[in-house]
Amino acid sequence: MTSRIYGLTGGVGMGKSTAGRLLNKLGVQCVDTDDLARQTVEPGQPALDEIKNQFGAEVLDHRDHLDRSKMASIIFSDSLQRKRLEGIIHPKVKGLWLEQVAEWRAGNVGLGIVIIPLLYEVKAEIEFDKIICIACTPNTQLKRLRDRGWSDDQIKARLSAQMNISEKMDRSDHLVWNEGEKSVVGEQLKRIIE
Repeated sequence: MTSRIYGLTGGVGMGKSTAGRLLNKLGVQCVDTDDLARQTVEPGQPALDEIKNQFGAEVLDHRDHLDRSKMASIIFSDSLQRKRLEGIIHPKVKGLWLEQVAEWRAGNVGLGIVIIPLLYEVKAEIEFDKIICIACTPNTQLKRLRDRGWSDDQIKARLSAQMNISEKMDRSDHLVWNEGEKSVVGEQLKRIIE
């Protein structure tokens, strides 16, 4: 049996983490690159030292953890700064998920899914057998992001840093539409993985 390795992507606030939790419940092994990115910037990790050297100690909080909101305000208002940060974090995160994929393949895991918000932006699609895109309407996306406490300016900045969702949908093998009940999303995912 050869492993199937899928990538899962979608726009910010469209339900990638929810899809990951639902897939876990269905017995699918998932790795979320947002979690990996958080791990790479923990105190003591080389990426955090690089970030401190590049952006200054003011991007750390009083406990020497990365101040995520301060960092976000820097990188989402300046695309060059965003690229600098991505240059530090993305290679480390990619190394971690490629390691996981290699483990899955070596262990003949039936299906493994890597959740990558910027999958197409970082040209990772070549690493996967199939790509799943999770999407919703712009209105639902806006409501979800506002519910997170984000201002319209913060939302606009994050959206402009990502490929348009319609392009992601067009380029993907499978589409999961996330409007409404989680059970409906779960059913769509079940059909795809079966």
